[in-house]
Amino acid sequence: MRYALYFTPAASDSLALAAARWLGRNAFNGAALEQPGITEFPEDVLATLTADPRRYGFHATLKAPFALAEGCTEAEFVAELARFAGEMDAFDIPEVVVGRLGSFFALVPGSDCEPLQTFAGEVVRRFDRFRAPLSSADIARRKRDELSSEERQNLVQWGYPYVFDTFRFHMTLTGRVPAEHVSTMEQALIRHFADFHGRPLSINGLALFREPSRGAAFTVHSLFPLGGTANRKIA
Repeated sequence: MRYALYFTPAASDSLALAAARWLGRNAFNGAALEQPGITEFPEDVLATLTADPRRYGFHATLKAPFALAEGCTEAEFVAELARFAGEMDAFDIPEVVVGRLGSFFALVPGSDCEPLQTFAGEVVRRFDRFRAPLSSADIARRKRDELSSEERQNLVQWGYPYVFDTFRFHMTLTGRVPAEHVSTMEQALIRHFADFHGRPLSINGLALFREPSRGAAFTVHSLFPLGGTANRKIA
């Protein structure tokens, strides 16, 4: 069993519904969904291009997947999540846009958002005591030779290269998109997410996702609204 701390909107939120349809899977209940018909991409091609984010579910990583440390229980972890969420205030990212990060697309902030960076850093710090150390195989999968010295240090110390100064909020929408499809994919995404592209995004909760076995699909276990509202159990 692995756990991850992500941001995702509530199950009934219009962005969550649009993203679940785009990816072809609802991370709240695990249901497979028919993906939108896109003239430029046959059904099988779109399914392939979205396969990686479909397994993880629509989310932004705050604390990357990890096994619980020896001696820690899920009940203790969940209780601490509820306490933490109650201490945090909700805030808005002023604008999110469809953006390209390397070879994949995601919803990303249109500009720097200091409350977002602060919140993400607090999540990493607060819950690191629940994280089991990475195995040598986990570290090898991260391709350390391709990381900067700061990213390598983060991987060793925090279990993930992209934290604090190297953190960049993104809600992944595709896997690697070949160069010849980049422009077409960007336009398809902007059409599908037209109601959200260039609009604010409320960061109003923290989500606990679970992966029952390595390589299995992640599903939402619980949502913890920020600001003291009682957590809502999902599964």
